[in-house]
Amino acid sequence: MTKQTRRNHTPAFKAKVAMAALKGEKTLTELSQQFEVHATQITKWKAQLVDGAAGIFGGTPAGLPPLVDIKILHAKIGELALENDFLSGALSKAGLLSAKR
Repeated sequence: MTKQTRRNHTPAFKAKVAMAALKGEKTLTELSQQFEVHATQITKWKAQLVDGAAGIFGGTPAGLPPLVDIKILHAKIGELALENDFLSGALSKAGLLSAKR
């Protein structure tokens, strides 16, 4: 028995196969024979194409986490900077940190 190597398909090829499946002009079996890809794989690529289509028109693509709120991050940076200044001042007064940085 010979070991088959895993085939890596380009995104363009996957899109071509998925679009052909979406058109519905041929059955999955016919597409599978034409492109030499298993019907299950065609179904997965078709679902990925449909799920990701909203991202093309400016929607949030499925599966991506929501964007981080910048205001919260700026507030946290300010809080940490204040703590650092306080602690460096306290350490300087205690003689554990030189006045120069």
